[in-house]
Amino acid sequence: MKISNNWLKDFIKTELKTERIGEFLTDIGLEVEGIEKFESVRGSLEGIVVGKVLTCEKHPNADKLKKTTVDVGNGKILNIVCGAPNVEAGQTVPVAVVGTKIYDKTGNFFEIKEAKIRSEVSQGMICAEDELGLSEDHGGIMVLDETKYEVGKNFADYFELANDEVLEIGLTPNRTDAMSHYGVARDLHAFLSTNQQKSTFEKVSSEALNNEGSHNFTLEVESAELCPRYIGAVIEEVKVAESPAWLKYRLKAIGLNPINNIVDITNYILHGYGQPLHAFDGDKIADSKVKVGTVKKGTKFTTLDGVERTLNGSEVIIKDGKDNPMCIAGVFGGAQSGVSDETKTIFLESAYFNPVAVRKGAKFHNLNTDASFRFERGVDPNITRTAITHAIKLIQEIAGGKLVGDLLEEYPKKIEDNYVIIRFSKIEQILGTKIHREKVKEILKALEIQVLNEIQNGLEISVPAYRADVTREIDVIEEILRIYGYNKIDAPQKISFTPVKLSANDQDELENNWARTLQSIGFNEVMNNSLTSVKDETDAVKLLNPLSGDLAFMRKSLLEGLLQNAVYNINRKNQDIKFFEFGKIYHKKDQYEERKQLAILVTGRDVAENWLQPKSAVSFYNLKAYVKVLLEKLAVDYKEVASTDERFSDSLAYEADGKTLVKIGKVSPVLLKDFDIDQECFYAEIELELAQELRSKNELKFKDIPKFNKIRRDLALLIDKNINYQDLYQTAKKNKSPFIKGINLFDVYEGKNLPEGKKSYAMSFELLNEEKTLEEKEISEVMDSLIKAFQKEYNAELRS
Repeated sequence: MKISNNWLKDFIKTELKTERIGEFLTDIGLEVEGIEKFESVRGSLEGIVVGKVLTCEKHPNADKLKKTTVDVGNGKILNIVCGAPNVEAGQTVPVAVVGTKIYDKTGNFFEIKEAKIRSEVSQGMICAEDELGLSEDHGGIMVLDETKYEVGKNFADYFELANDEVLEIGLTPNRTDAMSHYGVARDLHAFLSTNQQKSTFEKVSSEALNNEGSHNFTLEVESAELCPRYIGAVIEEVKVAESPAWLKYRLKAIGLNPINNIVDITNYILHGYGQPLHAFDGDKIADSKVKVGTVKKGTKFTTLDGVERTLNGSEVIIKDGKDNPMCIAGVFGGAQSGVSDETKTIFLESAYFNPVAVRKGAKFHNLNTDASFRFERGVDPNITRTAITHAIKLIQEIAGGKLVGDLLEEYPKKIEDNYVIIRFSKIEQILGTKIHREKVKEILKALEIQVLNEIQNGLEISVPAYRADVTREIDVIEEILRIYGYNKIDAPQKISFTPVKLSANDQDELENNWARTLQSIGFNEVMNNSLTSVKDETDAVKLLNPLSGDLAFMRKSLLEGLLQNAVYNINRKNQDIKFFEFGKIYHKKDQYEERKQLAILVTGRDVAENWLQPKSAVSFYNLKAYVKVLLEKLAVDYKEVASTDERFSDSLAYEADGKTLVKIGKVSPVLLKDFDIDQECFYAEIELELAQELRSKNELKFKDIPKFNKIRRDLALLIDKNINYQDLYQTAKKNKSPFIKGINLFDVYEGKNLPEGKKSYAMSFELLNEEKTLEEKEISEVMDSLIKAFQKEYNAELRS
């Protein structure tokens, strides 16, 4: 938010420099992110003087240039080469003398220097209007009226130039009270007045108005809940024209473009007092009746930007007597009822609309205006009349308007201030220091918080309605500290804390463990927004009040977010990707469902190309290996099962305790095409809650390194092609022998010299007796039992 220093000082009188004001505002929570200079004319016409062309003749060495001599006062005659076609002797002109800086539209400048142009000396420049920043006209040099302009005078003396310093405040959403120059001045004065700094601040009040005659306009508010307060005024004989210079400069300083005097006045009140206003062309209001309510769903309405919008029936709408919409209240006006150059009568609106209703309407239509920004957060309901009376006064002065009849107002139930009890002991507990009770009351008074009653160890107070964010005791304590000064609270010299060791039952410990493991093997962690858009809304959780159409649903899967991360990197030539993310997914079935997962995405090369080995693309099996590294830390038994998932072209799942623990798949080409990815991607998702549940049942134990050596025995099995290694592995794990310590598949063969429909698996088994060296007889018993199990369950044959 931009705050003009000149404008600010309309409300608060202080001798502080802008930099110091910025420091104090930052101290009280209105963080100043920067201070910029504003000049109504770039360079403020410094170095530009009024001159008189004495002679003008053709340049001897250039057809399009002329040699002139120019009197710039004090007996000084300058030789100036000029390229303007309209320069002539006897003209009074603006002259940029040597050393003057001439600025362009972007703020860049060049300095006028004495130079030779085609062998002729030039000691300045005769200026055109656009070169001075006075207009866009570049038809030639600017010729002045010699009766008004005196030779040798500073050109700037003939203009009302404005110079200002503008503070850029990073306003937090809760500070609705400071969304105006008046609000910032009020807050600054509260700090200065309680910290021995001189300042004068006067609370604004309604202007006394002179009205004439009567009008036939009527007002009807259909729902006090949607519009608790509404004030309207009828102003006739308005002359819509350009605003005066001072008003245009005020708006330009904070980045607004002046439009016309009526619109500029409403913007001036908005940014000056924080109250949005809206002006309607009174002659276009059917039946001279203004209604505030809703319209039928599906009603078409064209807004000021020329866009036809379909209303959803829940917006607060300003309507005429025939229920034609004229404005989305608090958001955007209509094209048909807006003020134009032909407008003679205006209906001026000042209101307090329901913040939730305004926000819903603004977000549904994807409109974000200065008015909606304030109404959504809650404006001051008690400044409504003050703002409109100040606006009427300005319209009378600037646009020649005449207030007709009384103001129309609907305010059935006054919005009360907030009642809060604060305890001095609580203040001391939160702040860690003691503030004198009289100082507390002084700060509250400066903040316009009224002390209703002093009670034992505390105060009963009334917080103004414009402080919508101060409703609790802790909020008031924060306000006291903010004005008292954070810098006055001493920080302890020694901080004591007790480190907490996460137990195996803590899911955070599991996540940290897995994160460190993945990072150690080259993965990068990402974090994506839980809000997204979805193609298939089946079982999707939709937001009631989404920020935008792209953020209307809770995500159903972590895959899409990781694919977006992947394509972002691939487009920037980073094609070898290992990503993981911890996040929640959401579904709506019989009831709302929320689950936390670890998602892993790999694509590109597994190992970068180097002299020792060629580049190798990551595969489905690489991803399986990464997943197994993580599952080993759970120490749980799981089985591999076939899986179908529309997101994958090939997939499998790991099950434990009859539940799906992991899904692994190759991302389908259709999905990759949607994200414009032309390289294979592999994805896995692990159910974190289930993993933690299984982990807590299987506590890991440490053992000493065995004293005896392991024995290895290999089996080459001829089996049917439809049998997976996982099946053989599970069968071996069921063997009752305590000596089997390791099982591994080290070779697979399919091809020549094997019967039709067969394949060969070569498996190794590590055997160990931790108490003694294994005897051959014991080894044979184990291997024989394994062979019999494979023969019985899979009709396996031993290969020689």
